[in-house]
Amino acid sequence: MSTPKSKRQTSARPNSSKTDGRKSAARTVARKTAKLKAGTRSAVGQQHQSSTQQTGRARSKQPRIIAMLRAPSGATIDAMVHTTGWQPHSVRGFLAGIVRKKLSLNLVSAAAESGRVYRITDHTATSTAVVAAKTSPAE
Repeated sequence: MSTPKSKRQTSARPNSSKTDGRKSAARTVARKTAKLKAGTRSAVGQQHQSSTQQTGRARSKQPRIIAMLRAPSGATIDAMVHTTGWQPHSVRGFLAGIVRKKLSLNLVSAAAESGRVYRITDHTATSTAVVAAKTSPAE
């Protein structure tokens, strides 16, 4: 009887993929430590930087959109797309996910000639519900 041969073919260099993986992992770790030494600061330096980063955040896209929405005239999707460079579906996702849910701001919209206009009113969505519950007669 003859013994069946394996269908799996062996490479000329066995376990070469394992050693390559270890070498690349070692290179990655070496690069990361080099970057840490050269480009970043310690945790103490990071805490000091946080106060300056807050002022830089005022120019980010999120505060710009919120400022547009707080204006009495409000803002359209097109205006927010133009300001941020985002796609329209990303702006709508920001309005639903960040403005309404995460920040709990009362975002209202109204149809206008130039399109749907969004604005943030003074009352938050949760405080409006609390006021309505307090004013309703008890049964």
